[in-house]
Amino acid sequence: MKDYNIGDLVNNIDFNSGKFNDIGKGILLTNKEIEILERYKIPYKKCSSLKEIIFEIENVIAELDIVDEDLEDISTSISERDYYQNTNK
Repeated sequence: MKDYNIGDLVNNIDFNSGKFNDIGKGILLTNKEIEILERYKIPYKKCSSLKEIIFEIENVIAELDIVDEDLEDISTSISERDYYQNTNK
């Protein structure tokens, strides 16, 4: 069994990537999502809903020659968030 140094493990955790930012219009995105959207030049700041952001992501995914797991992951994450925020319970 491999020994782990708890201090090293804790120091390597990126707590900021999951931090939510209000980008306006009631839209919350994590730092990681914003970084990926900016990498692909997806105009998330112009979107008025999570559904619009998802639409923009899916358009970029459709144009790519390869599957980008980061884009797929944030599309799924944002879709789930949209569902839970906007579904009548």
